[in-house]
Amino acid sequence: MKDFLTRRTLLTGGAITLGGLALTGCDALSASPGFRNFLSAGESLTMSAQRALMFGQPLAREFSERDISPVFKANGTKNPNTPAYNALASGNFNAWRLRIDGLVERPLDLSLADLRALPARTQITRHDCVEGWSAIGKWQGAQLGPLLQTAGLKPNARFAVMHCADNYGGGADMYYESIDLIDGFHPQTILAYNLNGQPLDVAHGAPLRLRVERQLGYKHAKYLMRIEMVERLDSFGRGKGGYWEDRGYEWYAGI
Repeated sequence: MKDFLTRRTLLTGGAITLGGLALTGCDALSASPGFRNFLSAGESLTMSAQRALMFGQPLAREFSERDISPVFKANGTKNPNTPAYNALASGNFNAWRLRIDGLVERPLDLSLADLRALPARTQITRHDCVEGWSAIGKWQGAQLGPLLQTAGLKPNARFAVMHCADNYGGGADMYYESIDLIDGFHPQTILAYNLNGQPLDVAHGAPLRLRVERQLGYKHAKYLMRIEMVERLDSFGRGKGGYWEDRGYEWYAGI
């Protein structure tokens, strides 16, 4: 396999050149003006190049069972720990529903049982974190694309905004993420409910998390509650399309 210059390579190299910034965590990275400028400068080039290279929806590399990491690190929020989330968790998420709405013809409200009853995709992929670590895990879930087709996208729907139960770090801003329809309909973009053959635990995003395998880990939103189809992203959060993007990270985090 050819060793392409990946976004992860650029991130690692760029962080080193920006004064030897230690990759100790997303908060530390987002606080660095140099790192934020580096991300912004590379985004349009990276997205254009990867969209051209990925014409025809090629898959991210998939691995074998023997490649699965012995430990898959839980990163970011380990538990939303809000009254609403704790009530759902205490009931084994039986009362939880995923809402798919916005610019759709037929809004959906799906239970975890509903999602598990759908055709599932299982994939063993590598999770690459902007902090510099990676892990390989076996994910299982429902493909997002067929769900969007069932909901019936309106002509002006361009982005899927993932609303989460997580107010990262206990702040006022709820965690959210967004992807475009190219990634939304990619066969490896799934709403995952299992990791390594077991239901997601709270630390890894129970009951449901996004897996968008061609992007960095902060795009893989945990604790999904709602998917809203929209035409624009500037009315959400601080207008950049995601919690970390609002704090200087790039919106398209391709690897």
